[in-house]
Amino acid sequence: MASIFAVANQKGGVGKTTTAVNLAAALAISGQRTLLLDLDPQGNATMGCGIDKRALTQSVYQVLLEMTDIATARQVSPAIESGLLHVLPANRELAGAEVELVDVDHRETRLKLALAKVDAEYDFVLIDCPPSLSMLTLNGLCAAHGVVIPMQCEYYALEGLSDLVNTIKKVHANLNADLKIIGLLRVMYDPRSTFDAQVSAQLEQHFGDKVFKAIIPRNVRLAEAPSYGQPGVVFDRPAKGAQAYLEFAAEMIERVKGT
Repeated sequence: MASIFAVANQKGGVGKTTTAVNLAAALAISGQRTLLLDLDPQGNATMGCGIDKRALTQSVYQVLLEMTDIATARQVSPAIESGLLHVLPANRELAGAEVELVDVDHRETRLKLALAKVDAEYDFVLIDCPPSLSMLTLNGLCAAHGVVIPMQCEYYALEGLSDLVNTIKKVHANLNADLKIIGLLRVMYDPRSTFDAQVSAQLEQHFGDKVFKAIIPRNVRLAEAPSYGQPGVVFDRPAKGAQAYLEFAAEMIERVKGT
């Protein structure tokens, strides 16, 4: 049975999709059977794995509306030679699911039910949630065993973190008793910034071992990689950002095996 993690943060621009794509790719490179599920209508995770969102005939949209299943809609990412990274892609069509799910039965658990049919085929399932608390994000949180929170070491990120933690607590209490915070990942970290170091220390003090040891630095190569349809860990593996995500994947595997 797969370990299913939602990568979520209600604040936009925090490297959430970059984290989902590169963690998924790094896990696959490490020999883990991995499914990356794109729940964002922008489809950035889909494109970042080398899949053209404009050419999709089936996607997560059809899965949520029970018009197809994950086994049919998923694709193998061409970016990973081993073929161990599968992607359930998304495009703008997914935005319509918000409205169409309003009146259907079990609307919060559509994704969970769909994943139950394939999770035995994977070691890890990662869900890239949109940067808002929507019906799509709710489906991601209801399907997951835990949440990985990427965040910058800045004041506004700390403000938004308390809102996200409260949301996770509510979902845990009312919809998904298995849901917990797996850990906080510090991203876009500038080691030259005193403030970044201060916020980082605050996170460690408050959340303890919930803060991952791996730290993702600001890195131009990570930002360039999506335009080539590749995860950063494939596009420029020796780059500092890519190496940090590979270390993060190793830490994630160790943490999961230790539970």
